[in-house]
Amino acid sequence: MKEFKLDPRLERDCIILGELNNNLLLLMNNSLVPWFILVPKVLEIELIDLPDDKQVSVLQDINVISVFLRNNFDISKLNIAAIGNVVSQLHIHIVGRSPKDYCWPNVVWGVKEHQPYSEERVNKIVKQIGIELGDKISLFGISK
Repeated sequence: MKEFKLDPRLERDCIILGELNNNLLLLMNNSLVPWFILVPKVLEIELIDLPDDKQVSVLQDINVISVFLRNNFDISKLNIAAIGNVVSQLHIHIVGRSPKDYCWPNVVWGVKEHQPYSEERVNKIVKQIGIELGDKISLFGISK
């Protein structure tokens, strides 16, 4: 039987922050826009194929991360999507958008502009997540 393994492209492009319930919480390593990715630790590739209780759990975690984005970043819009055309592994993008961001109003993926997070900024985000989410999240620290 197959077991869950994070897609290498997500592992390469993101900083693994921790685990929220049974979902990995990733931060896209591009500080130009606040962009989190939630990866349910399942083998299904479509949200609709998850049992109802897991779908509800994923939605609750999307809401938790969305509120965190609103509380901690200067955003005016949330983009939430489970696209998966390039990476088929089930993952949900939770992106904070603003007319001030680098590619507004266009999509954030597939653009060349890129600025990795500093270790200091990642540590600040991790600390804030820990404060706001408390025991809801197990933080791993910085993996990149």
